[in-house]
Amino acid sequence: MNPIASSNDSLARLAGVIESRKPCNGGDPQASYVARLLKKGPDAFLKKIGEEATEVIMAAKDVDHGGDKARLVGEVADLWFHCLVALAHYDLAPAEVLAELERREGTSGLDEKAMRRANVIEGDNR
Repeated sequence: MNPIASSNDSLARLAGVIESRKPCNGGDPQASYVARLLKKGPDAFLKKIGEEATEVIMAAKDVDHGGDKARLVGEVADLWFHCLVALAHYDLAPAEVLAELERREGTSGLDEKAMRRANVIEGDNR
């Protein structure tokens, strides 16, 4: 089995579940954590993304000092989950993020960063 395809399928399935929990699709905030987050609005899920990102950093620092790598994986999973909630709120899909990563494939990270910086400067000069 191709682990990449499996990962894409897993993200797509999870995105489908999240989509089904949107209040506009009948998601019940009393019965669903996702529906509750989405009903509260961006401040709620964006705060969770910030919290989870911090937990990823702390778990990674722990791994640097002999900590459990499984904890890092779990924290990244939590971060990705909340990012998927944000994507759903903005009517975006994980496939769009994957397509952007594929677009960047083969481009040096340094070159990509330089291009983004040049685009910001160019935008300021308009």
